[in-house]
Amino acid sequence: MVKQIIPKNLKEAITYLNQEDYQVIAGGTDLMIQKRNTADLPPLFNTNILYAFNLDELKYVIKDETKIRIGSMTSLETLLHHPDVPQLLKDVIIEMASPGIRNVATLAGNIANASPAGDSLVALYLMDAIVVLSSLNQERQIPISKVILGPRKTSIAKNELITEIILPIHNFSQTSWVKVGGRRADAISKVSFAGAVKINSGTVIDIRIALGAIFMTVVRNLEIENRYKNISVQELKDNMQQILNDYQKLIKPIDDQRSNKIYRSQVALNLIEDFIRKI
Repeated sequence: MVKQIIPKNLKEAITYLNQEDYQVIAGGTDLMIQKRNTADLPPLFNTNILYAFNLDELKYVIKDETKIRIGSMTSLETLLHHPDVPQLLKDVIIEMASPGIRNVATLAGNIANASPAGDSLVALYLMDAIVVLSSLNQERQIPISKVILGPRKTSIAKNELITEIILPIHNFSQTSWVKVGGRRADAISKVSFAGAVKINSGTVIDIRIALGAIFMTVVRNLEIENRYKNISVQELKDNMQQILNDYQKLIKPIDDQRSNKIYRSQVALNLIEDFIRKI
């Protein structure tokens, strides 16, 4: 028999997770679709369910000099209107789903669902997000790239709950977010792109590129990025073809009902080129 648990607080939640296997649900905006049933019948959950969205102690945004801490049950709609949330993340959220869904959807849900097309993941990779995983006996802080292992695969242990997302504060000169989908919002991305650059006196101090829906996980490559730091903006643009060649090796999309791999590959390269040309 499937159990349905609504813990009163975080301690109770992680105690339950330590005792038995549970499927954790925050807003359920992905899971309810994955487990949907025929009309008028309850969703097809075959594991114990732990509902976490009511944990008010995990709903917060706290900013200090170096980082922004986001409680894992903070809704996307709350983040969209919070003054301390980076504009890049807001640019992503405004194109995610409908306002009704954003009121219950969370960054933690996007992380745990681990879809390569999860829009917020592209921005979180770009900003070096750290995911805080809490269990009864320990707390782990892990880079998001180490949490998400592939489609629907994560390194989150069965007794752990995502409790916080930490965003280091960056002072980028320019950021860019582009979602390519059937519609601007309320649609799953065919390709998504986030870019950021920091320029000082005409020199590229930092440049970052992240791509979604073109591989099993979000693609970001620090080796390529480091290769094009500490050069002039003109030198960066002069290396355009080499940069595109570098990323083309990493772009390995699939054919599915939303698009095909030829389209996705070309669009991803076009987005990189457009970002660099506009620096």
